[in-house]
Amino acid sequence: MASTLVPAANRAATDACTECAQACEACAQRCLGDDTMAECARLCLDCATTCQATTTLLARGSAQAARLCQLCAQVCDDCPAECERYDTPECQECARTCRACAEQCRTLAAA
Repeated sequence: MASTLVPAANRAATDACTECAQACEACAQRCLGDDTMAECARLCLDCATTCQATTTLLARGSAQAARLCQLCAQVCDDCPAECERYDTPECQECARTCRACAEQCRTLAAA
């Protein structure tokens, strides 16, 4: 989703948040309806929502984006441990994108 409208300094985090939100939504859809995976679905939906909000603030260059990136990194840290309990492609991809997103958000928040 890197766009010329997104401030250059925010592009990597914006792309990571977008990819993470999509992977989390796919994982949540896979987990919904399976009672043993309910916590995974809940964490994924929380993470997707947080990533989407972060993407919005990053894209507009909001002064609040760095603060939300800190929260986003924390939420993205919670998701992989749960996702990795399950051997589904959606869960494994979600864990991977969450880690990448957390790293990008921490980098941006520290800048």
